[in-house]
Amino acid sequence: MKIKWFGHACFLITANNGTKIITDPYTSGGPIRYGEINESADVVLISHEHGDHNNEAAVKGNPVVIRSTGITEAKGIRFKGIAVFHDENNGSQRGKNTIFVFGLEGMNVCHLGDLGHKLSITELAEIGKVDILFVPVGGFYTIDGATASEVAANIAAKVIIPMHYLTPKIDAARFGAITGPEGFIKDKKEVRKLKAGETEIKANQIPSTPQIMVLDPAL
Repeated sequence: MKIKWFGHACFLITANNGTKIITDPYTSGGPIRYGEINESADVVLISHEHGDHNNEAAVKGNPVVIRSTGITEAKGIRFKGIAVFHDENNGSQRGKNTIFVFGLEGMNVCHLGDLGHKLSITELAEIGKVDILFVPVGGFYTIDGATASEVAANIAAKVIIPMHYLTPKIDAARFGAITGPEGFIKDKKEVRKLKAGETEIKANQIPSTPQIMVLDPAL
C-alpha cells in the first residue's frame, strides 16, 4: 500500500489494486492552512464530527463514507469502528471519537482519530493486532506525546505514523496550544523523517521492532 499525508489527521491510503481510502478530511481555511483536498476516493473514514475531520464534501468521486462504530464492509474491505472519547472525561468536553481498524494487503491498519485518553484493556483487545498505526501526538485536543508513546507501546504496532500536531501550516494562535512531534519522537531509537509524497509499505517489509515514520504534509 501507499500512504500520503495531506495534513492534520488526513491520509490517503492507496491499495495495490487502486482502492483509495481517505481518513478525516479537513476543511481548509482559518487555523488549518493545509491545501484544499483535491482527490477522489472509494472510502472515507470520519472519526468525529468536527470541521477539521469531517469534510467529506472535499473528496471527489462517490465514496462510501463510514462514520459509525461496528463492522462495515466496503470495497471488499472490512472496517471496524471502535467507540472511544475525544477527551479524558468520557466525552463531556469534546464528545465521542471513533477508532478505525481494517486489514489491507496482509497488514492491519489502525487510525486513532482524535483520541483523547489512554486505552483500556477492553479497548486494546477490540483493536487487536496492528501493523500500521496513525496516532495523534500534539496534545491539547488529543493525547500528547508522552501519552501517545504509552498508547503506541500498548498497541504494539511496528510502523507508527504521528499525526495531528503543530506544523507551519497550523495557526497555533487560533487553533490552540498543540505542540509538534518532538515530545513523541524524543528518545526513540528508530525514527525516519520522510519528505512529502507517497510512502510505500509492504507486508514483507514490516520491521520486527517499532519504527516511527514522520511524514511531511503533501498539502
